[in-house]
Amino acid sequence: MDYIDQVLEKLRELVDRIMDALFGPEAQPEREPIPIPVDDRNRRR
Repeated sequence: MDYIDQVLEKLRELVDRIMDALFGPEAQPEREPIPIPVDDRNRRR
C-alpha cells in the first residue's frame, strides 16, 4: 500500500507541473476590497 501511495503522490506532482506549464501557476483568490468609511453628511447639504 505504501508503494501505491508514493506512486499516486508522484503522479499528483507530475499533473500539477503539467497544469502549471499549460495554464500558468495556480490562481490566487481575489482579495476582498476593504470597505472605506465615507462621511456623506457634508455631501447632502
